[in-house]
Amino acid sequence: MDTVGKPERATQNRVITLFREELDYRYLGDWTDREGNSNIEDDLLSAYLDKSGYSPAEIGSALHKLRTEADNHSRNLYHNNQAVYKLLRYGVPVKTEAGKTTETVHLINWHVQDKNDFAIAEEVTLKGNHERRPDLVLYVNGIAIGVLELKNSRVSIGDGIRQNLSNQQPEFNASFFSTVQFVFAGNDSEGLQYGTIGTPEKYFLKWKEDEEDNSRYKLDKYLLKLCEKRRLIELIHDFVLFDSGVKKLPRVHQYFGIKAAQDFVRRRQGGIIWHTQGSGKSIVMVLLAKWILENNPHARVALITDRDELDKQIERVFNEAGEAIKRTQSGRDLMSQLGQATPRLLCSLVHKFGRKDVDDFDAFIKELEAQPSQAVGEVFVFVDECHRTQSGKLHRVMKAMLPNAVFIGFTGTPLLKKDKATSLEVFGGYIHTYKFGEAVEDGVVLDLVYEARDIDQKLGSVDKIDAWFEAKTKGLNDWQKDELKKQWGTMQKVLSSRSRMERVVEDIIFDFSVKPRLSSARGNAILVASSIYEACKYLTLFHKTPFKGKCALITSYNPQAQDLTKEETGANTDTDKQFIYHTYTDLLKDIAAKTGMTKTETYEEQAKALFTKEPANMKLLVVVDKLLTGFDAPPCTYLYIDKSMQDHGLFQAICRTNRLDGEDKDFGYIVDYKDLFKKVENAISVYTSELDRSAGGADPDVLLHDRLQKGRERLDQALEAIALLCEPVKPPKGELEHIHYFCGNTELPSDLEEREPQRTALYKATAALVRAYATIADEMEPAGYSSAEIARIKQRLEHYLAIREIIRKASGETLDLKAYEADMRHLIDTYIQADEPRKISPFDDLPLLELIVKTGIAEAINKQLGGLKGNKNAIAETIENNVRRKIIKEHLNDPAFFEKMSALLDEIIAARKAKAIEYEEYLKRIAEVAKKVESGKSEDTPEKLDTPGKRALYNNLDQNEALTLKIDETIKQVRPDGWRGVQAREQIIKAALYGVLQDIAEVERIFLIIKAQPEY
Repeated sequence: MDTVGKPERATQNRVITLFREELDYRYLGDWTDREGNSNIEDDLLSAYLDKSGYSPAEIGSALHKLRTEADNHSRNLYHNNQAVYKLLRYGVPVKTEAGKTTETVHLINWHVQDKNDFAIAEEVTLKGNHERRPDLVLYVNGIAIGVLELKNSRVSIGDGIRQNLSNQQPEFNASFFSTVQFVFAGNDSEGLQYGTIGTPEKYFLKWKEDEEDNSRYKLDKYLLKLCEKRRLIELIHDFVLFDSGVKKLPRVHQYFGIKAAQDFVRRRQGGIIWHTQGSGKSIVMVLLAKWILENNPHARVALITDRDELDKQIERVFNEAGEAIKRTQSGRDLMSQLGQATPRLLCSLVHKFGRKDVDDFDAFIKELEAQPSQAVGEVFVFVDECHRTQSGKLHRVMKAMLPNAVFIGFTGTPLLKKDKATSLEVFGGYIHTYKFGEAVEDGVVLDLVYEARDIDQKLGSVDKIDAWFEAKTKGLNDWQKDELKKQWGTMQKVLSSRSRMERVVEDIIFDFSVKPRLSSARGNAILVASSIYEACKYLTLFHKTPFKGKCALITSYNPQAQDLTKEETGANTDTDKQFIYHTYTDLLKDIAAKTGMTKTETYEEQAKALFTKEPANMKLLVVVDKLLTGFDAPPCTYLYIDKSMQDHGLFQAICRTNRLDGEDKDFGYIVDYKDLFKKVENAISVYTSELDRSAGGADPDVLLHDRLQKGRERLDQALEAIALLCEPVKPPKGELEHIHYFCGNTELPSDLEEREPQRTALYKATAALVRAYATIADEMEPAGYSSAEIARIKQRLEHYLAIREIIRKASGETLDLKAYEADMRHLIDTYIQADEPRKISPFDDLPLLELIVKTGIAEAINKQLGGLKGNKNAIAETIENNVRRKIIKEHLNDPAFFEKMSALLDEIIAARKAKAIEYEEYLKRIAEVAKKVESGKSEDTPEKLDTPGKRALYNNLDQNEALTLKIDETIKQVRPDGWRGVQAREQIIKAALYGVLQDIAEVERIFLIIKAQPEY
């Protein structure tokens, strides 16, 4: 019998045998038809607790409490799971009679793993709202702690992950997952991936251990690693974290990093954990601190960080985990707290530690060493970003003040040799390393692509500038003129910098219109300016572009009135400080400060939240120093550097772009306007011979790839991958042969289902090819392609796009164009020209992609571009349907306008069907409607109605301009923050409307339109 392409059942049988014979789990059976399947099997749990010596009353009370927490309908799955986890980990407090002491019933024996009852059941039917049947469920003492979905080797693991995710939805079987700690998906070809409840598909993880062992399926290998009894119990007990609504499990390097650190801690030995930027160091810090406090009753842990965000994050994570942490106000406060028995867990900012203005530092250290602080208990000091050279002195101060403490340093940056002596002297050797190359290889972070851009700063006439300078400085003597020249660096620089900055702004805006990720609004960018003044200048320039309202300023500045006390010069122009102050006051004028925060902090928090969660609404952050360390924003794809930076600061800054964020984010891109890196043998290395390689393992070099070189590599690989995918198609490799290979017999559902993996691979490979081509399409020659190669590649691209379209139609599968919009825009706008004998389409004012995506004539345009004659009726219906969809979608925003558009569309359709208008006239009229629908306004709209909201009011108030403007002004004056959905706040707006309209029914009608307008 052929063993290739085995069914899923064969894999499932083998996995069950593995659990029974190698992992020693009890087999509970096939539970397809069993009644009452549950995540808490009362009989199994009661039997375990009875064997553990608990009384029937204690068992009954514990089961009741566990069920109550697991099935609490007033909470979501995350909070139910968190409540259950606390009971599993710390035990259930029970009181069987009044007056008796409270006992703790432990549901799992964490200390002697073999005393627990490990079992597995298959095909566990879950009734719920919709019946579902996970392939395998793992039980410990009758409590479901793991769910495993298996697929055959031809079906993607992603299908299993998505199945698990849909099972967790309230409309399916969310309640079953309230006890689940591990969610697995696997098959024989891709291996095993794991997550926990709520883990999005893109964050499912792979384990990696004993890589040289290639003796069996990776699925089996890693089930044996992760589900081995001691390992499974340890992972649940020591490595689960609930962090602000997200449940987290460790990545493999975090697990082994903490295991290595535990050995150091047991020996009271310090050292350095070097885990590269973006790999989750803060999770390692939190889990290690928890383990130390639990396993050493005399331990105290002080976490010293160098940024406020991490200080706050650590406090929050520990509080979520039920551990009280004390945030100290200064180094003196920290030492005072350590001199008492409690608290056991403290955190402090490193710059609050130590003394300024010390002339003889070595003498100061000796003085401290002579009078060390008397700390109570065994102190463990965690120092974040321990590599920082400017903190080296502070580390020595801490070491002198706490001579008996164990210091553990954390860094994500390759150490330079000059830092090494200080770092190793303070901390000791390396505990565990996880370097950039490993993280990229494991898919934990993305690789980086680098590009230097030169902005030419030549001036038209140096003589004129010198003359201007002389005229402006007539009243100054030569010495004063020289001083002024020194201060400004030369007037040429000042004058040229403004035009240069305008060029940078234009450059960035151009990128947002053509670069994948940026143009699709799935990604965004950070611009690093060299000073607060320049950052403010950049923001004002961006505010004159479509970026207004979609970019923000994050610096260390907070406007204070005293900033201006000595700045007024009497001239009509602002000094630098006045300009900064006025820029900020203008930014903050509509910001209401949150409790305990300044207006600036509130503004920055809002900007960062939008940047991280809604990249389409916060495209760009302009920064100077802030956010360049420790700020995690997965959408951030580009970093534009217009500031001289070096060493660690530079490395940390560029790593803002390397966080994973879906399949369409392939790299983090660095655009350098300052020429910070020099090429070394076609790769740009952040550090060269200065890196400390003594830790062994992966090379610590962080290679930034040249953009064109990497782009060419990617395009060549994408072409090769898709060619290999189509290789098995039989000659002559025409349309029919492709349909037979990718679809089989399209009339047989079984054929289509069997070949679905091939089609999915084709769609993905085509998308990857389009993305790879779009990235360097307008720079093919600089990337090294000859004109003949360029022509061949374009031909191949069109060929594969045509194959994808044919296969999609033959299989009846639709394709979501959203992921490809940006790339197709780039290709169409830049390269495709339609050779038409005469022009009949009046769509001049709409970019071609808007035409395709927004008016929906993809079929028509594709056929026209391909020089094919299309079916005019089919094209017309496609356009009409898509314009109609837009009208329906936007109707609530402006009912009067879109009803008029709907009537106009109906009229045109009727005329077309009655053959009253010729095709060219039809296209002309439908284009006019499409444009109006897209713009949301008529040509005769008064100029003062310059926003969608005002226009919507005007259209729905019988085109009464004065009344429209009055209502617009009234709403803007009275609207409270966050008024939508809050009845009391909505009433404020309705009351103000009534004051103008004096009609309750009219108020309700107009209120719905106002509510639909984002600008209010």
